[in-house]
Amino acid sequence: MSRRPDVQYAWNGDVAIAYQVVGDGPVDVLVLFGYMSNLEWIWHMDRSAAFFGRLAAGRRLILMDRRGTGLSDRFGPDAAPPLETTLDDILAVLDAAGSVRAHVFSFWDSCLVAMMFAAGHADRVATLSMFSTGRRGSGDEPYEWGDEDWTALLAEIRSGWGSRALTIRRLREQSPSAVRTPEDADEIVTMLRLAASPSSALAMLEVHRRSDVSAVLPLIRVPTLVLHRTGDTTEDVEAGREVARRIPGAVFAQLDGDDVLPWYGDSDAILDAVEAHIGAGHEPAVNDRILGTVLFTDIVNSTATAAEMGDTRWAQLLAEHDDLARDAIARHRGSFVESRGDGLLAVFDGPARAVRCAEALVAAVRPLGLEVRAGCHTGELELASGQAQGLAVHIGARVASLAGASEVLVSSTVRDLTAGSGLRFDEAGEHELKGVPERWRLYRLGVT
Repeated sequence: MSRRPDVQYAWNGDVAIAYQVVGDGPVDVLVLFGYMSNLEWIWHMDRSAAFFGRLAAGRRLILMDRRGTGLSDRFGPDAAPPLETTLDDILAVLDAAGSVRAHVFSFWDSCLVAMMFAAGHADRVATLSMFSTGRRGSGDEPYEWGDEDWTALLAEIRSGWGSRALTIRRLREQSPSAVRTPEDADEIVTMLRLAASPSSALAMLEVHRRSDVSAVLPLIRVPTLVLHRTGDTTEDVEAGREVARRIPGAVFAQLDGDDVLPWYGDSDAILDAVEAHIGAGHEPAVNDRILGTVLFTDIVNSTATAAEMGDTRWAQLLAEHDDLARDAIARHRGSFVESRGDGLLAVFDGPARAVRCAEALVAAVRPLGLEVRAGCHTGELELASGQAQGLAVHIGARVASLAGASEVLVSSTVRDLTAGSGLRFDEAGEHELKGVPERWRLYRLGVT
């Protein structure tokens, strides 16, 4: 490529996300990098420039630096956003680029985000291709990080992020083809330095480690390709195989090699597979279901309070409660579904927003002399005629019924998808939920 593509910025609120559009073909391909990217530098390196140049041939390639990386706005220590914020950033980029629907290609830790995006915004995703992925940030059993390994990794990053010695040592373990010449090694060292600061890298890795999208995988309905190199040491090949097994209709392709950087080793094998997947003529996914988070609330001791107050005053109090609830739901970008007499049901496109709304509601009704219990669960929802249906709704209602006064309970799914949100959860035990299969581990929202 004779000249590097221009960098543009999409705004998500007051945060600027850097992106590039390369090529002018009939289909859009969105590339999601992990926590190591810099849109300027990838075109300076011959191997990555050739890799993405080929992917852009005959297509419109959209690349973005995730929040906190590369040319996008940075954040301070321990401020990496939850997955749902990154989804908002992706939507902002696609809208700014004028892309209605894109083929998504992700690798490394961005695969967790890509899977969330495919499940929650299937109308914007034509196909999904992933390289070097697992379903959990810490790896899949029995390959997950031990505490000692994780502590050692964090210590290395704190003391040696961007240093040539540490970078080359880790490249020898994870992408040996990148250190076969001094020039290649120097380019990767520079990319790492330009990709993220040490605090950003630490924060993003911590969010990745604490995230688990296992519950999301069966909800992905777009054509999916999972690619994994046999010798991948960052994410065992069996983790990728397990992801493909859990996604309906997904195809798993095991490739030779041990480089985690896709533009090293046999990069043509990766591009051949991704291009074939993109060009396979898949029919658009028809899906009347969405990935969403339900919030149920219920007024504590409502029957006794209504009897004590009388019908007129109770009706006035309920109206005040509903006004406060609608306001809180709107502020947290949720949808009010229905009032249930002394409670309500709302739906959100992000689990952290649902929990924050529940927390706000608990506080908002206290001046009215009321206490509410609340429960949240993330799952597949069917929205029909303004109503929310599906197993996720039943689970959310059962979770809320177990909460105490002024308490917010969430399912393990919500806890696993809110890493980086600043929310703190305490164990609330394992429970049987009436009419729901299996036992469920619940968590209580703690003081943040």
